[in-house]
Amino acid sequence: MTMASHQDLILDQFTRQAVPFATAPSIKDEQALRLVIEFCGAGPDDTVLDVACGPGILACAFARVVRHVTGIDITPAMLDRARALQREQGLTNLTWQQGDVLPLPFPAASFTIVTSRFAFHHFLEPRRVLAEMKRVCAPGGKVVVVDSAPARDKADAFNRMERLRDPSHTRALPPEEHVDLFAAVGLPAPRTTGYHLDSDLEGLLKRSFPNPGDDETIRQLFVASLADDALGIRTRREGDVIRCHYPVAVLVAER
Repeated sequence: MTMASHQDLILDQFTRQAVPFATAPSIKDEQALRLVIEFCGAGPDDTVLDVACGPGILACAFARVVRHVTGIDITPAMLDRARALQREQGLTNLTWQQGDVLPLPFPAASFTIVTSRFAFHHFLEPRRVLAEMKRVCAPGGKVVVVDSAPARDKADAFNRMERLRDPSHTRALPPEEHVDLFAAVGLPAPRTTGYHLDSDLEGLLKRSFPNPGDDETIRQLFVASLADDALGIRTRREGDVIRCHYPVAVLVAER
């Protein structure tokens, strides 16, 4: 797939996903947001860049504790949601910019924290994106990646399902490959932690836009996974509802 055609997929998916993604309880989870901010040690002197910021949820959470946050995203509808969230929260220390992440349109060493949440599994070239994040991070600053991180032995099945659910998905990396990516761009081994993003199957599908017919295939995969957790997302029944836990890795490296 070419970069241009992949960007078209992202624009199509995330224009449609802007509202359902931005309002999903698991995406807005305050405990998860606090974990990320506290784990990277953000404080009042920091300037933050949120790469592929989406609806601005993490950016606004950072803005409550740092000096300034810049969010960049390719999808105008997502940035509209981000601006609306900023207004709702009465925050003034944010700047939003529409643009691609390769290359990032900022000078070297511009920010003390450079972060990206739930975006790396959409990048065709995650190593290049991480190298750009390193470039724009000031010496002594932090590079932070938060993303789905399936277990190595479940990653292929997980990614097949995710590509059905969201055609703009490329590949979620197992935790070990995330760490390898940091080494590949010359960053030190990151500190790591994680959490689980909890959802129910139908809620997940409501904020997704799979191709016609693929939603039923996804349901079948979830039902099959009830027996052996083949997808690696702890599928389980609670009454008539199938629920799941997506594993999320949080990685922080000093520049």
